[in-house]
Amino acid sequence: MDKLTLRDQLQEFNASYVRCIDSDDLEKWPNYFLSECHYRVTSAENDRNGFEAGLMYATSKSMLQDRISALRNANIYERQTYRHMVGLPYVLRSDANEAECETPFLVVRIVQGDETSLYATGIYKDVFDVSGEEPYLKSRIVVCDSSRFDTLLAVPL
Repeated sequence: MDKLTLRDQLQEFNASYVRCIDSDDLEKWPNYFLSECHYRVTSAENDRNGFEAGLMYATSKSMLQDRISALRNANIYERQTYRHMVGLPYVLRSDANEAECETPFLVVRIVQGDETSLYATGIYKDVFDVSGEEPYLKSRIVVCDSSRFDTLLAVPL
């Protein structure tokens, strides 16, 4: 098999990432990130204005693990599932150690006994460590197109 191009590797990464979330295998989700990382969910307006606060915010893999632990053990919410659709990553820059890219996404939410609804659309703004065999996220800023968010933003996007 030919060696995958960087774009192919990032496509494979994103396919695996969203499969992890959509199949509710959330304990594995932090493994897509480096130990020291940045994860934030924000709106396009806040991103344009340079506002650092986010609806979800973490600066380490440990914080991501804590988020999943709280989700599993402390939060009570109606049973629901998600389905992510991700576009092709657009590589902005890359070298032997790092790649920066943007990838559009769409997420629908399925609540048991209810309709499927559009949950979020936007773009992943990513910085990957590509120095090893597989890419890992150094930073993922999830920029949602809308500034209106469901009160239940518990599961990662």
